[in-house]
Formats: sequence, structure tokens, C-alpha cells
Amino acid sequence: MMQIIGLTGSIAAGKSTVAKWINELGIATHDADLVVHELLGPGGKAVAKVLKVFGAHFGCLDMGINRDLLGNEVFAAPEKRNQLESILHPLVCEHRDAFLMWQLGQGALVVVLNVPLLFETSGDLICDYTIVVHASVETTAARALIRPGMTREKLSDILAAQIPTDEKIIRADLALDSDLSKEETFDDLVKWLSKIGISILSARQLRL
Repeated sequence: MMQIIGLTGSIAAGKSTVAKWINELGIATHDADLVVHELLGPGGKAVAKVLKVFGAHFGCLDMGINRDLLGNEVFAAPEKRNQLESILHPLVCEHRDAFLMWQLGQGALVVVLNVPLLFETSGDLICDYTIVVHASVETTAARALIRPGMTREKLSDILAAQIPTDEKIIRADLALDSDLSKEETFDDLVKWLSKIGISILSARQLRL
């Protein structure tokens, strides 16, 4: 039976690094963020719906949606964020379910769902296990604020839309602390995978 592991974490917590390790360990991963980029990109399935709801000044069918502009609009207004999520979430779930069916057909023993809002969207309900990547408030703020277009106000709005990290840690089967060295965090990941019966024979040969 295929096991499903949910991977999540607040913005700039280090989730992308952990997802990269998981991919390099040979575990297939479904990245919800990448799917959203496709949906909002040129010719994406969500483009026409987003333009209809939010207005033509956010992009066009051929070029896709200006995600930075749209993000600034919705993160400051919960009702608009809910509108956007009502468009995107069904399409992401459709893509995720197709991924799961494909992996099951290929005989995969384990897959990972990389979802920033895993608990917020109840995505954890289809998972056998969940991993939360976390770091201190100071670390995540420092990492986030060097991203293009990020401001303290926008960061605050993004965090306000997410379940607090402490609550995520309580709900998770594994909490990975990315304030530790990469070697320590990686070892914690591999040890936990082995504990739940997923043997990674070549894991310790991975270059960090």
C-alpha cells in the first residue's frame, strides 16, 4: 500500500530545502506551489477565472497572471484571498489526485505532498504522516525579507493567513528544525523515514 506523507511549513521555514532532499532520495513529490505557478502561467487553467474575478489588469491569457501584483492584492484582504483559493484549490486537488493515481499505478511505496497550507486546507486528512519544517521567527523573517518584492507588511499578512507554527508542530508526526545545521536536519529526516519503514540505502551519500 502506498504511503502518503504531507510536507509543510510556514514561509521561509526551509521546506523547499527538505523537499529537494526528498526528491534526491528518490521519493516522488507533488509540489502544490509549482502547480499554482502552472495554473497562473501562460495558458494556465486558472487564468481566465482569475481575470474574470479580479480584473484584466492582473494579466492576460497569453502571458498569465502577475503573481506578485495579485499576491499584494489578496494577502491584505481575507475575502479576496478566499476568492482566489476557491479558484485554485479545486484545480490543485485535481492535479494532486492525478499524481497519486499515477504513482499508485507505477507501484510507488511512498510519495510526498509538498503543500504550504496543508493543515489549513485539510490536506493532512489524506496523509498517513505529516512533516513540519520550522525555524525561529528571527530566522524565517531574515530569509523571507531578502526575497524580491517581500516587505514586513506582506510577510505579516502571509503569516496571518497560516496556522501558527507551534500548532503545526503539535499536529505533525515529524518536526524538522531548520535552525540546526543542514547535516543535522537531514539526518533527522532520514532517521525518521527509516523509523516508519522507508529505507534510504544511499541517503547518507547525498551531498549537502
